[in-house]
Amino acid sequence: MRLALTTLLLLGAASPALAQSVHVYGALALSPRGDRIATIEDGSGAGAASRHAVVTIRAAGDGRVLRRIDPCATCSYSDVTFAPSGDVAFLARDRAAGTVMLDYADPARVRTLATVAGIAQRPRVSPDGRSVALLVTLGAAKEAGATQAGVRQVGEIGEKSDEQRLAVFPVTGAPVAAAAVRPRSPAGRYIYEYDWTPDSRGFVATTAPGNGDANWWVATLDAIDAATGAVRSIAKPTTQMNFPRVSPDGRTVAYIGGLMSDFGAVGGDVYTVPITGGTPTDITPGYKATVTSLDWTAGGLRATTLAGADAAIVSIDRTKGGELLWSRPASFGAGDGRVAYSADGRSIATVVQDYTHAPAIFAGSITAPRQITHDNDAIPPVVTARSVTWRNDGFTIQGWLLGPAAGDPAAKAPMIVNVHGGPASASVPGFLAADNPVAAMIAQGYYMFLPNPRGSYGQGAAFTAANRRDFGGGDLRDILAGIDAVEKVAPIDDDRLGLMGGSYGGFMAMWANTQTDRFKGIIAGAGLSNWVSYYGTNGIDQWMLPFFGKTLYDDYKAYEDVSAIYHIKSAKTPTFIYVGERDIEVPPTQSIEYWHALKERGVPTTLVIYPDEGHSIRDPQHGADLRRRVLAWLDTYVKRAK
Repeated sequence: MRLALTTLLLLGAASPALAQSVHVYGALALSPRGDRIATIEDGSGAGAASRHAVVTIRAAGDGRVLRRIDPCATCSYSDVTFAPSGDVAFLARDRAAGTVMLDYADPARVRTLATVAGIAQRPRVSPDGRSVALLVTLGAAKEAGATQAGVRQVGEIGEKSDEQRLAVFPVTGAPVAAAAVRPRSPAGRYIYEYDWTPDSRGFVATTAPGNGDANWWVATLDAIDAATGAVRSIAKPTTQMNFPRVSPDGRTVAYIGGLMSDFGAVGGDVYTVPITGGTPTDITPGYKATVTSLDWTAGGLRATTLAGADAAIVSIDRTKGGELLWSRPASFGAGDGRVAYSADGRSIATVVQDYTHAPAIFAGSITAPRQITHDNDAIPPVVTARSVTWRNDGFTIQGWLLGPAAGDPAAKAPMIVNVHGGPASASVPGFLAADNPVAAMIAQGYYMFLPNPRGSYGQGAAFTAANRRDFGGGDLRDILAGIDAVEKVAPIDDDRLGLMGGSYGGFMAMWANTQTDRFKGIIAGAGLSNWVSYYGTNGIDQWMLPFFGKTLYDDYKAYEDVSAIYHIKSAKTPTFIYVGERDIEVPPTQSIEYWHALKERGVPTTLVIYPDEGHSIRDPQHGADLRRRVLAWLDTYVKRAK
């Protein structure tokens, strides 16, 4: 299951008016020469007609705005990317019309290459600069991805699902109308990620037949012919895959392979395999960090990693492993953890932020990038943050402790433990502005602890795999030991502890209620209460196989043993529960089952099902309602606990 990292999504997004106080840099890309940066940014500086976010071109040397591109006043922009020539391609989505335009900007003009009726993502210009590839979902019934709100299950179900396919459009010539879009990849096969081959004749891609939401966990690595769409198998890995990348000589494919909870939550080792096919080789075995993104430049493999509290850029050598180039306790990327590289791999650009420093673009030499934007420098921190490490069961574990920026350092305070989703994921630093739901909670007098127990990213593949077939066992012990460690360094009142989490964190919240009475109040978002009933009712059942090893029907007891509902007589902590009505990943029936059990046992509980929401709460009105309810619950059962 996808982490709901976040706390921001967990508690609902901040209001758009307040969110504007932080300047956001989205979809960052770096030109092949490393001299220009493209982002999606607030366009208020471009005149009254451009108040929405626009494509912004900056100088990589000093961050100066060179150009703002805004061809569609009613559109939202995304997926900006550079062509080998330095031109820019991007997507413009008109939600009212239900279309997406693939736009292309050269120095003289902006023109539309194609219009897609449905949704589209990840445009990539071919190495020869003649074509742009694009993932398209024609006539999409829902947004792409299992975390999005699903279609209602009525009528005959399971007979049709959206197909994300590869389409290719020429850079020159007449624009392709929506009715004329013809995907190249075959019908019936969902394309998750892809990379052009250096000769511009084809792609490598991660693909799976059938339902795209359900089958990413068993996707294969394939070659696709750009002209015919013919698919050839390269490898069937035994791990989940992300970031397939082809070497500059076209002979080898690299990818990140590991135990991953969901598409988009990336972490593992680096694997390589001949493009002609074969058995993948782990070229970073035993690496004590988690690789989170990957690119293959002319200068070699470049990757980002998470090692404890530190995000880093490393050079990957197929014989020597990873060489550290630059690191800091922060997060990289425009919401995706990525770094953009010049063609030669010597220069980078990325967005850097942590809990107390708002986002800024860093660019320059890969070993010493420097801050080049200062739009957010005047925004003060509203919380304190520190990395905490502790030992348990032979593991070294890391987490983050957030507290008020001002207050009596000796006064005992309540603390909320916030468990991330996944479980293969991690809580990593992201700026907390005053309007952020977590910052608002801390302003009410709470500390917040975000542990990364076994099963998380940040300590290497073995650590991520350490809770396989042990959900709620060793990872819960790690969290409880982490609370002890925090109480040694901060004024935490052990009699006023709360627990919250979403997705897998929601499971942990429900499960912990049956295992310990240490918490006085619990918040469970989109949680799992019964792995047995969950297996047959969720829309992504394939995700459980890498973690349990077998299906429910082949190993019933393993699923029953970690189901809170089978231990419900031990649950006594008041619990607030919430979930989206159209959640594919964790259907609302899981929350209903848990709520019903607590009510029957006489445990204080409330359940809210938000209409038309998926795996996270996105509607601003729903988010405001959720934040109000969460704070009221915590104030009643945690802050005022006796």
